[in-house]
Amino acid sequence: MEPTIFDLILNKEIPADIVFENDDVLGFKDVNPQAPIHVLFIPKVRIATHNDLDASNIDYMSKIHLAINEYAAQIGEAANGYRIVMNCNENGQQTVFHIHMHFLAGRKMEWPPG
Repeated sequence: MEPTIFDLILNKEIPADIVFENDDVLGFKDVNPQAPIHVLFIPKVRIATHNDLDASNIDYMSKIHLAINEYAAQIGEAANGYRIVMNCNENGQQTVFHIHMHFLAGRKMEWPPG
C-alpha cells in the first residue's frame, strides 16, 4: 500500500506542526486552515476510511475523541465549543485515505458550514 502524506508525517519523513501526541493519536495543524484553530487528529495506525472501521480497530475512534477532549481543554476551547468533522470517500470530500478528524475552533462556526 502506497504511503499517504499522514504516514509520512507519522514516520517523521516530512515535517508537520504537531500540537498533540500520545501512544495512539497524533494531532497536527492543518496546512490549509478553515478556522483560527484547525488541527487534524489521526490514529497511529492506517485505517483508510470510516467504512473500514470494524471490531478490530473501532477503539481508535474513542481514542481520537478523548485526544480531542484533552487538547480542547489544554488550549482553553472546551467551554467555548468547537466543531469536529470527518469526511468519507469522494462525495464526502475525503482527500487523504487515512481516517482523520478535523478539529475547528477559535470562532463561532457557521451553519450550514461555509
